[in-house]
Amino acid sequence: MYLHIGPSAVVRQRDIIGVFDMDNATYSRLTRDFLERAERAGELESVTGDLPKSFLLCEQRGRKKIYLSQFSPATLRGRAALRSLE
Repeated sequence: MYLHIGPSAVVRQRDIIGVFDMDNATYSRLTRDFLERAERAGELESVTGDLPKSFLLCEQRGRKKIYLSQFSPATLRGRAALRSLE
């Protein structure tokens, strides 16, 4: 199953390791450093034209990929739950 995470952006649900709230997660300096390193390494992709509300940590073909999404973690969780019922 695929999960819509932003305009013209979908990921396979099985590739998702975690979904994190930007406001809560970025309080930690460690998380901010993690996101900065991922951006420098080309592992971070923004799939929103708006301020991100969440980020998704994914593993695709053995490589780490992080997506910034305009949707809240609750919205993404709800979408994932709906997709699993289909």
